[in-house]
Amino acid sequence: MIATVEHFSWFALQVRTRHESGVAGFLEAKGYELFLPLVSSRRQWSDRTKKVETPLFPGYVFCRFNVQERLPILKTPGVIQIVGYNRVPVPIDESEISGIQALVASGLPSQPWPFLTVGQRVRIEAGPLRGYEGLLVNFKGNHRLVLSISLLHRSVAVEIDSEAVTPLHTSDVTPVQRVDTRFRPVRLAV
Repeated sequence: MIATVEHFSWFALQVRTRHESGVAGFLEAKGYELFLPLVSSRRQWSDRTKKVETPLFPGYVFCRFNVQERLPILKTPGVIQIVGYNRVPVPIDESEISGIQALVASGLPSQPWPFLTVGQRVRIEAGPLRGYEGLLVNFKGNHRLVLSISLLHRSVAVEIDSEAVTPLHTSDVTPVQRVDTRFRPVRLAV
């Protein structure tokens, strides 16, 4: 049994598609701390509609472990690699993982979202995601906060009330006044 120690970092494990739950179960049984965020969706077949849970980040499972003892992780059936650069595992920022964990725990409807590198970063000031940061975007007339895992270039969007967010650089901008109705981030008036 492997003791979970808080000072170990979170890492993203790239796994075979549709093997996320199996890998998570296998590693959890070995005592590792795992995080597999799931999202509920409805799937339509020719004869029925069914509610299914799918990974929020298909092909990835998050695991906290000692990077110096990674061989058991890499030998796990279904694991392709530990995500990193030049075969060196790179830890995921603790705040990014805790933001996704808070999103999943909140029960707010969310969906996978294209990774964005431009736009206004905001902080949520009210509700179950209070204190978390992300990008404010407008999609189909509704405001959404995009939380990202930078290392994976993957993001998740959750619908929010734009009144509950404040820009991170308050000296540069004022509250939201104009909204761009396309898929680009919301522009704040200067």
